[in-house]
Amino acid sequence: MVADNKRPGLGIEREILIEAPAEVVWRTITEPDQITQWFADRVDLVVEPGAHGYMGFGDQGGPVVVEAVEPPRRFSFRWNHPRDEEPVVGNSMLVEFTLTPEGLGPDGGERTRLRVTESGHELRDWPEAEKRRYADEHLHGWGEFLDRLAGVVAQYQSGMGQPGIGQPGRQPG
Repeated sequence: MVADNKRPGLGIEREILIEAPAEVVWRTITEPDQITQWFADRVDLVVEPGAHGYMGFGDQGGPVVVEAVEPPRRFSFRWNHPRDEEPVVGNSMLVEFTLTPEGLGPDGGERTRLRVTESGHELRDWPEAEKRRYADEHLHGWGEFLDRLAGVVAQYQSGMGQPGIGQPGRQPG
């Protein structure tokens, strides 16, 4: 796992190299029944720009709005915005997944680099300490979730059928 910070102390960026084609990774990050295997335990989502959905993490969770859908390269959504407002720059966080094919691995199978970034917290009207706490918690949380995602994909790739690790998700951090 590699963490690259765009802004020291506030950047949230993680990436992982997954031993699977981009199309498999894409399905794992965009299909609700797959998302529940590594991330949120409740997902109501249509993967279309502008679509409103929900991601639940135990007793936490909230609405999400899909921003970008470019199969199988880029998927993003906004979340953590005030309940009575539409998410926009300044009142929400943007989560963006970028998939990059990385050629063949040692076993001859396709590999995909998956990068996730989360931004927007640095623009919120929060004390600096709260921005840092959010960044630290979510940087750590995304590391855990990407590791789980890689495990789901590996299980699927090994021929064990539908991916699944049997643990409900929770929000990063």
